Amino acid sequence: MHPHTLTGDVLASLRTALTGAADRPLVLLGNFEVEEHWARGEPGLPGIVMAASRAIVNRMDECALLLAGPDDHVVLKSPPDEEYLRYLGDLGVALPRVLTVRDQQPQRTVSEDAVADPQLVAALGRLAGLGARLWPHGVSAVEERLAELAGLPLAAPAAAVCKQVNSKIYSRLLADEVGLPQAEGMVCRDVDELDRAVRRAGGWLDTGRPIVLKDAYGVSGRGIMVVRDRRRLAQLHTLIARRARRSGGRVGVIMEEWLPKRHDLNYQMTVDRTGDVHFDVVKEAITSDGVHQGHRMPARLTPGQHRQVRSAAEAIGRRLATDGYFGVVGVDALTTTDDRLYPIVEINARNNMSTYQERLRRTWYGPGTVALARQYPLRLTRPLPFGELRALLDGVLADRPDRPGLVINNFATVNAAGTAGGEGGSFGGRLYAMVAAESDRQVVAIDREVTARLRDCPATVGQP
Repeated sequence: MHPHTLTGDVLASLRTALTGAADRPLVLLGNFEVEEHWARGEPGLPGIVMAASRAIVNRMDECALLLAGPDDHVVLKSPPDEEYLRYLGDLGVALPRVLTVRDQQPQRTVSEDAVADPQLVAALGRLAGLGARLWPHGVSAVEERLAELAGLPLAAPAAAVCKQVNSKIYSRLLADEVGLPQAEGMVCRDVDELDRAVRRAGGWLDTGRPIVLKDAYGVSGRGIMVVRDRRRLAQLHTLIARRARRSGGRVGVIMEEWLPKRHDLNYQMTVDRTGDVHFDVVKEAITSDGVHQGHRMPARLTPGQHRQVRSAAEAIGRRLATDGYFGVVGVDALTTTDDRLYPIVEINARNNMSTYQERLRRTWYGPGTVALARQYPLRLTRPLPFGELRALLDGVLADRPDRPGLVINNFATVNAAGTAGGEGGSFGGRLYAMVAAESDRQVVAIDREVTARLRDCPATVGQP
């Protein structure tokens, strides 16, 4: 590890890509799971989102504090914990200025809260007069509406472009077009394509090859169904066809063979306004039942696999630029048990968790550092103040870049579900943090110590 000062300098290339100027002030908006807006009205697979989970995800808006520079603004649903801000200051983070909405609703995204707040809209309008640009996590009609109300130009493509390139159907067709290896599969945009895909997939099932159905706009493990027999396939065929009849015959799923996975990967690049593609980073993605849990850095890839990832990023980025996209792009990929790399599973043409970790990764961690970015689940009986959490984790929190330990990069998600109303006297929460050390063994030891201390916290009832 090596020491650095956490300044906004690492944002210069991002500002240029997004706005054309390295010193343009930005207003960041952490509207996580913007896919829910893109998916509205789309004929995908059925899904359920729990209210408490949505309340936690909506407070991931606080991740933007560690991405923004000191000349930027971040719009948040609620003011950050003052002890948490002091903690970030102690780490050397040059913090942005914070704007908060007046009436945050736990089930609304920060964008939806902002659109409903005339005073905030007016404040954003004043920033527009100073040359600022609005940089959302992703752009839907809601963010376009906020930009329009405030007269604050977007540092991002139009919502229609963002939605188009985030479809898993788009990803699959792009891979075919540029010649990237991917799982055998079919896109299903109408009932005829669905019928043909079901007939082909039935043959795979007969030979013992499981298949997976994916909603074109599914996110975080939702909208993914693994099928292992013809009976279940027939049920889903009937369900999807029935939904299609209610939406003008449209279907929005892909059907693929299930690959024997070794590692999930996520890599990020930035496409600037001129179409140039800049490779940022590749990480191992930690998932559970398809739901993202964190990242391991560096990714354990061979030199040849690294070259393959970089080549794929260049091809994908150029194709996105042709369709009018610019900004951050995250691509999910995987390696299989026979060491084959599939460099495109889906495209996320929006900010990613990696985006919010980049400032720390580039300025806090040295080239030989092993890091684990993850979420720690909690079950709380009462709100947990940051000061109490900091005391609980004393000795495992990193207080300077050359010391192994934990760095907390989002605290708001810890107590978010409590404001939404817990059940049975308790509520779930998540702590987002990064563990870093000189070796995998050290990282594992610190991670276990953090988990044990959180489990024994007086405000918790153990892991959910």
